[in-house]
Amino acid sequence: MSDRKSTFKIALIGDCLAGGGAEKVHATLSTFFFQNKIEVHNVIFIDWVTYDFSGELVNLGKMKSVTILDKLKRLYFLKNYLLQNKFDFIIDFRYRVNAINEILISYLVYKSPTIYTVHSGIIENYIPKSSFLANLIYGKQTIVTVSKSIENILKKNLNSVLTTIYNPFDIDKIQILANEFIPEEKNYILAVGRMNEKVKQFDKLIEAYSISTLPNKEIKLLIIGEGKYLEELKELVFEKKLQDKVIFKNYQSNPHPYQKKALFTVVSSKNEGFPSVIIESLIVETPVVSFDCFCGPGEIIVNYENGVLVENQNIMGLAQAMDEMVENKLLYSNCKKNALQSVTTFSVANIGKQWLNLMQLK
Repeated sequence: MSDRKSTFKIALIGDCLAGGGAEKVHATLSTFFFQNKIEVHNVIFIDWVTYDFSGELVNLGKMKSVTILDKLKRLYFLKNYLLQNKFDFIIDFRYRVNAINEILISYLVYKSPTIYTVHSGIIENYIPKSSFLANLIYGKQTIVTVSKSIENILKKNLNSVLTTIYNPFDIDKIQILANEFIPEEKNYILAVGRMNEKVKQFDKLIEAYSISTLPNKEIKLLIIGEGKYLEELKELVFEKKLQDKVIFKNYQSNPHPYQKKALFTVVSSKNEGFPSVIIESLIVETPVVSFDCFCGPGEIIVNYENGVLVENQNIMGLAQAMDEMVENKLLYSNCKKNALQSVTTFSVANIGKQWLNLMQLK
């Protein structure tokens, strides 16, 4: 650590500590920093916590937030909390879609050096489309993106200090959790994701599965997730007469046993950021078939080495890749053999060290 203090203090600020990839990164880094003798304070705006984390928790989600005045009071509380604790760094993992709110936060609330993160190819969820607003809020800040593709897009219009640090994964923990018993049959392929929006495009996956040879080979499609589009997807399955072939599982706090027992994982997304489901599957030695969408899969999957990349949004191509993964035994065994080794660089120790180097905390 630096000579100026025996202990560093970091505030990790996120929407919540549950549900998604950015929140998982927040939780994982909180434990890494804590284990490296950094004082960690986790601030969240939504009262939802399922991930294991380390450090203090400041749950703003428990505060009333109905009116504009309520929200301003929360920001005032946060401003005072940050000032009182004199943090060395703030790392912001939140969705940031309200430009006015972000101007208030960046100019009036955050007084410590701040690192903003961008976790999705839907960049406007984090950075305004307007170049003027983007630079007004973030022009003098440091921004960490989770893929090189996002960094390259932002470089075109943003004056910020930009760098890419991939998401961290606790490989040992994932492998242990993957050994938990589940009563699922082995003969299935897997997809995982939220259904509150259509980004994961499970409808396209079901279409690709329906025209593949897998249903006739009694290889089922297991989809883990929940959300408002679930019933719509069930109707599609009914229309295609695949009720006994497509299995829906609600959100699983531990999806890793399902990933481990799957023949392979499929990603049919419209876009990604740095898809955790791909890394997690490879960690448990399960190959992946994925659209080469913007962005993430192409930075993880080495084609025909640990999985198969499919031309973006090509449903027939996705069906053919799924067939090939089943029928080409040499391809499958090669991808399975290379899976774990291909993602060891994403270990929390390695990624955490990159964060410490960024903040110059040795």
